[in-house]
Amino acid sequence: MAKFLLSLHVLASVLFIGPVAVAVSMFPRKARAALAGGPDRAADAGILRTLHRITQVYALLGIAVPVMGIGVAQVMDVLGQSWLIVSMVLTALAGLSLLLFVLPAQQAAADALDLDADAAEHGKAVQGLKLLPMTAGVFNLLWAVVVVLMIIRPGSTTGV
Repeated sequence: MAKFLLSLHVLASVLFIGPVAVAVSMFPRKARAALAGGPDRAADAGILRTLHRITQVYALLGIAVPVMGIGVAQVMDVLGQSWLIVSMVLTALAGLSLLLFVLPAQQAAADALDLDADAAEHGKAVQGLKLLPMTAGVFNLLWAVVVVLMIIRPGSTTGV
C-alpha cells in the first residue's frame, strides 16, 4: 500500500506542482511584454491571463500533494523524521509565497491590462512585477529543495 500511495503522491506532484512552477516562471516576462504594449500586446495579454489561470487552478489542485504526502508518511511511519518535517515546513513556505506574493502580483498585472486608462493601477502592476521574478524563483527553489529532501532523506531510518 505504501508504494501505491507514494506513486500517487509523486504523480500528483509532477502533474500539479510542475505546471505551477512553469507558469510562475513564464509569467514575469510575458507580463512585462503585455504591460509595455507593442504589436503583440493582445497576444501577450491572452498568454498572461492563461498563465495566471494555470497558476490558480493548479495551485488549488496542488494542495493534494502535501495532503497525500502526510498520508504516505503515516503509512511509512516516518512522520516524525527531521527530513520530512523540514520538507513540510518548506512546502508550507512555498505555498505561502505563492498565496501571498506570486498570485497577488499576477492578479495586479492582469487587472492592469483590463484598466488601460488607469495609470495609477498600471504603475502599481509594474511595481509589483519587479519582485515577481524573485518570488517565482524562491517558490521554485523551495520546491526543488523539497524534491531533493524527498529523494535523499538525510537521516532516514527506512533504509529505502
